[in-house]
Amino acid sequence: MTISTTLIKSIQDIMRQDAGIDGDAQRISQLSWLLFLKIFDDQETEIEMMRDDYVSPIPEDYRWRNWAADAEGITGDALLNFVNNQLFDELKDLYTATNPRAEVVQAVFEDAFNYMKSGQLLRQVINKINEIDFNSQQDRHQFNDLYEKILKDLQSAGNAGEFYTPRAVTQFMVDMVNPQLGEAVMDPACGTGGFLACSLEHLRKQVKTVDDDTLLQQAIHGVEKKQLPHLLCVTNMLLHGIEVPSQIRHDNTLSRPLVSYGPRDMVDVILTNPPFGGTEEPGIEANFPADVRTKETADLFLVLIVELLKQNGRAAVVLPDGTLFGEGVKTRIKEKLLTECNLHTIVRLPNGVFAPYTGIKTNLLFFTKGQPTKDIWYYEHQYPAGYKSYSKTKPIRIDEFDVEKAWWGNEADGFASRVENEFAWKVTIDDIRAKGFNLDQKNPHVGETVSHDPDELLAQYQALQAEAQSLRDQLKAILAAALEGKA
Repeated sequence: MTISTTLIKSIQDIMRQDAGIDGDAQRISQLSWLLFLKIFDDQETEIEMMRDDYVSPIPEDYRWRNWAADAEGITGDALLNFVNNQLFDELKDLYTATNPRAEVVQAVFEDAFNYMKSGQLLRQVINKINEIDFNSQQDRHQFNDLYEKILKDLQSAGNAGEFYTPRAVTQFMVDMVNPQLGEAVMDPACGTGGFLACSLEHLRKQVKTVDDDTLLQQAIHGVEKKQLPHLLCVTNMLLHGIEVPSQIRHDNTLSRPLVSYGPRDMVDVILTNPPFGGTEEPGIEANFPADVRTKETADLFLVLIVELLKQNGRAAVVLPDGTLFGEGVKTRIKEKLLTECNLHTIVRLPNGVFAPYTGIKTNLLFFTKGQPTKDIWYYEHQYPAGYKSYSKTKPIRIDEFDVEKAWWGNEADGFASRVENEFAWKVTIDDIRAKGFNLDQKNPHVGETVSHDPDELLAQYQALQAEAQSLRDQLKAILAAALEGKA
């Protein structure tokens, strides 16, 4: 069959009739665990054809093929009773000691929930999902595109700071960092797995032998603290051919003391868009050295990324303008970054790249650990002709980055081929240090412009409000510490 958006829409329409589902987030969560089990089962069918000794980690009665695949099978109250009181209990308590695939299933169902109250409607949804054959290359390819749409819909239903990274941005970052087979690639705040999926596609082009495929299977590492994005990420990895995505952990990377990380935890490549604009729960900052403690999530992730990179490891990170010009703790974090890493390139993205989820301006920072920064190259990404901003219907496209790619050059020779132009300029570390490690360096080739765009002005106002709140929190912490000292 040809999978179309009509199929997903028909599933969503069935779910809308169910009294137990309230809103997009629950609808996507419900669809996600069902898709996971179908994809997992189809993958098992493929593995069984290649390996005679394969044993499923899921007991026979609870495998998709044995309770869901028959269109005339169990339905109504009997189906609800089976799902709520047997299936979920069994999958949450799988014996995992000897089977890493069992660990994956258990982690996915740890906090999953069946929202549907009608067994008849649930059967209709299951039958629709059974129309997809995830072992068909055509179906899988078409569904990958639809899955991207599901992920975007999730971000629309999410909270501020949790937004989908446009595919063009992830593709450009992966292309420039250029992961190689045999390298460990990590996203410490992996969300639904966009960077990891893009990295897998990049690495798969290098696979030539069975040994290469083994390296590919071991290449990807991710951590996501929220249950639904974690489930979506694991499903995404299964869709991209990872048999045991046990290296996608359901956890908060920031909750572990920084000093506890050792050589085994370090990776070759980090690609990430860490959450920003939010704060971590009380106590998380205590996991970090005193001079870089803050509740600002993006700042903590930047410290962590520097720590997790191997010597000569490479990173590409999405960060807001606030990190670039921020002072106080932000200054010390930037000094640490520039001392321990070569921050060789900052691509400045224009307004609207993440529309409609946020209007905050963002930047792509590319750095390599092991040598201090001497010069930082800036490149100001331009709108396509006729655009004044991006939008949901006119998103950023990968071909827009062709000019950056042509200009990029080679890090091995210190980017000797790079030249300044009206959109590219270089700033020395001495200049950066003299300006208090302010990385918000304006394009010297254009005059200062004042924006009157309401969305941009509102985004700037919100960024300043967030910055002010962060400073207020820091002051409260300092005053509380001082009062405790007197007491």
